[in-house]
Amino acid sequence: MTKSELVLHLTAKNSHLSRRDIERIVSTIFKEIANALMRGDRVELRGFGAFALRSRGRRIGRNPRTGEIVHVPGKSVPFFKVGKDLRVQLNAGDSLG
Repeated sequence: MTKSELVLHLTAKNSHLSRRDIERIVSTIFKEIANALMRGDRVELRGFGAFALRSRGRRIGRNPRTGEIVHVPGKSVPFFKVGKDLRVQLNAGDSLG
């Protein structure tokens, strides 16, 4: 599902809200999750899952074209851990919505 598909789905279920309002809400939620991760915070949505940062250490890689050794710096990457309620629903085949 893309962001625009999510907005359309939410608009269909919430006819009292305009599409523009729902677009703002979805964008705000995504921005706040990203901002929290940039601050180093963990974002937990009970029953859904948690977003956190994981560190990847620096390493030595290789340029596949030339075979030259390349030093790859360490970095932080987002990680999502599925919450128990969502995992149980997915494995039981229940409808989520």
